[in-house]
Amino acid sequence: MKKIALLGQPNSGKSTVFNALTGSRQHVGNWPGKTVEKCEGTFKFEGETYSVIDLPGSYGMTGNSDEEKITADYINSKQADLVCILVDESQLERSMYMTADFASACGAPAILLLNMSDVAKRKGIKVDEEKIKERLGIPVLPFVAAERKYYANLKQTFKQELDSPHTIKTKPADNTANAKYDWIKTILDGATENTITEYKMSKFDRAATSPVLGKIIALGVILASFMVAMCICSPFMSIGAMLPSLLNEPIANLLNGWGVHPWLVSIFSLIIPNVIYFAISMASFALGINFMFGLLEEIGYLARIAFQFDKTLSRMGLQGKAVCPILMGFGCTIAGACGSRVMDNWGQRMLAMAIVWAVPCGSIWTVVPVIASMFFPTSGVVCICLGILVYMVVLMVVVSKIFGKKLSPEQTRSGMIMELPPYHRPHIWNVFKEACLKAWDIFLRALRVITLVSLLFWVFSYSSTGNIEDSLLYKVGTTIEPVTKFFGLGWQTFMGFLTSAFAKEAILGVLNAIFVGQNSLVEATFNAQNTVYTASTISQIMPEVISKPEALAFLFACTFNIPCVMALSTTYRESHSLKWTARVALFYIAGALILSCIVYHIACLFM
Repeated sequence: MKKIALLGQPNSGKSTVFNALTGSRQHVGNWPGKTVEKCEGTFKFEGETYSVIDLPGSYGMTGNSDEEKITADYINSKQADLVCILVDESQLERSMYMTADFASACGAPAILLLNMSDVAKRKGIKVDEEKIKERLGIPVLPFVAAERKYYANLKQTFKQELDSPHTIKTKPADNTANAKYDWIKTILDGATENTITEYKMSKFDRAATSPVLGKIIALGVILASFMVAMCICSPFMSIGAMLPSLLNEPIANLLNGWGVHPWLVSIFSLIIPNVIYFAISMASFALGINFMFGLLEEIGYLARIAFQFDKTLSRMGLQGKAVCPILMGFGCTIAGACGSRVMDNWGQRMLAMAIVWAVPCGSIWTVVPVIASMFFPTSGVVCICLGILVYMVVLMVVVSKIFGKKLSPEQTRSGMIMELPPYHRPHIWNVFKEACLKAWDIFLRALRVITLVSLLFWVFSYSSTGNIEDSLLYKVGTTIEPVTKFFGLGWQTFMGFLTSAFAKEAILGVLNAIFVGQNSLVEATFNAQNTVYTASTISQIMPEVISKPEALAFLFACTFNIPCVMALSTTYRESHSLKWTARVALFYIAGALILSCIVYHIACLFM
């Protein structure tokens, strides 16, 4: 099978071309020994099957980042039968640097795609493709990655070049940056013309790039995007949420009628429908968030957001674009993790996800005021919520200091230099198809991960009698209670802390099962999304058993524990790194217990 490699800078359109060519015939993994994402797929044309490799986006092949090393090694190994280089026609001189690097380093067969030719035309840029083709000695195609009509010619060009390949016939004088830029000027001399000599910023763009008003507009756009994303995913989530209640009783009755063992009945009637629901929820979030971020990027506004917040977030080793997933985290950590795809390289993506975990999601904000009001007056509840927000900022900084040293080293950080792209009409259907492909991939992977984690949790929380005291989780909790007491948690609150790592929504249900004795621990956890637990009965019992310091420690511990099993699965899916996902998870679990210990012992001095 002939191999075609896609080469280009970040946001050059490689992923759009890759998805358009391969569709569902693709798989994503890691490059051997690296955590950098590896995308491979196939397409058929005139009876032949071709393999496509989407190389990591990088600005050159002589850098030190993992992305640049992988790209350079693959190109230099000449594993690809043909290299398809993508450049931005609307800013051709700047985006041709990768082509100059390629010409210096390799003599592999290649073609050049002048992507975003529609944007170039709107900017008044005219490009003589034939002149560039003559000077390079390889095919040069004007292209719009988001429009299907261009792909028939692209596939035909692939076939012709694989049969009769051409290589770039000139190269820079040496490997210095100056020599490469001189080479680019020689190639483009007289081949480009800009008919618009003066660019005037629109009234909106002046506001969008202003220091104060621009940030307010950016925050408004991000929040509005999140709301629209929620509207997109809500119907799918509603359908998924119906599955446990629709399937639980019929499956249980059927299996009980066949005389199946109760623990198998529990797995198939309770666990499996909820796992499917969780996976649908994850995929729905991914669909909504990727669609909205895709639109913002296509329109050209995402670059303005990055510009506004780059200075602030650069102190944490991130780019300005990281503000998007961080703010999304207030709604849902899954959405924030999916939103980290806007980051340019793996290290910053992983660091962004680790920081997003510090943001309390919408689910925990529905639990904290309810439990806090059982022990404290309204003023106390407000102080607790403010304390959580203050510690969130502290934790984000701590996470960036601890993990940023490896994920985004100081020597690799630099100020962001970028050209703000012009606003242009998005290709909505193309953005939607790409979002659907990503959502489907997440759904399939989530099924495997969430099933494994759910079964492990089920093993610890299941009891044949339905009595909590017969569950392994209870026995473990009571056995280690002398240790957990040091952290300010008794066996009841420690069990609540453990289940908060599974789903924040389950906390009230689990507390209800512990203190009131209604439902088993498994039912309380897995049916948390479909059952309304009133706090009136719990509020009468909990204050008699739990002290105020323990309640306060419990609230902080649950809030800053790992977000939930779905967020854990999403982080692993987005990072493709079990090692780093485990590191972040262990940090948050340990950090939550240490925080609980500090809060408890300080509170004991004043309460």
